[in-house]
Amino acid sequence: MSPNRLTPFDLVFEQVAQDAFPKIRAALDRGSHAPLDRDQFLMVREVVTLLRDLRPDQGLGEGIDQLAALVHHAYLFWDAGQITIELSLERLTDLLTTSPGPEPADSPPAFYAQIPERRVWAQVVPGQPHEPLDGCFVHSVPDATALRVLGIFGVHPEREGFSVVETAGLRPAALTREDGTVLFAPTLPGGAAARLFSIAGEEELLDLGWRIRAVTGEVPVGASRWRA
Repeated sequence: MSPNRLTPFDLVFEQVAQDAFPKIRAALDRGSHAPLDRDQFLMVREVVTLLRDLRPDQGLGEGIDQLAALVHHAYLFWDAGQITIELSLERLTDLLTTSPGPEPADSPPAFYAQIPERRVWAQVVPGQPHEPLDGCFVHSVPDATALRVLGIFGVHPEREGFSVVETAGLRPAALTREDGTVLFAPTLPGGAAARLFSIAGEEELLDLGWRIRAVTGEVPVGASRWRA
């Protein structure tokens, strides 16, 4: 995996975070707001200002919810120490083809898991071409019994922006596909021969987040970037 590969946080928030995120943290502290509570987070004036600054001139319509989710995940990622887990192809293959591992005794409150490039694909928009998964922002909900997972798709140096899909919930139990294929099996033509994987639906994305979280107990204390 290239040491120079940028994360979505690097691409969007590297400069913004230096000024905006400390102000948001101070505002959350002043109001005794729980950072994990998105409703409280989005009520903070500094967050509203940042969303307005990041919104394109032509507006976003329903996409404002996706932008809000991205900002919330990015803030929690920054607040937790910008912990980035780089999954090797071997570790990714193991995670997606074996039974999910046990829950870690301790896990970072928020992290970004970077996936090997162009190995996992999904059709983000029905009827549109499949896009590669760059990685996932993951954090717990306030009661710590469920996860929020934000998949980042279609990151490319020549593309302005990227696609995001958010899902949340408890760890899926006995998850299966309607067509009988195994979870994460490729849906792209020729995908099996190329050793690709696919995400078919939000439940599989959520399951991926839980599977990745199972390896976070191995992250050394104080590490901000770790290769699995």
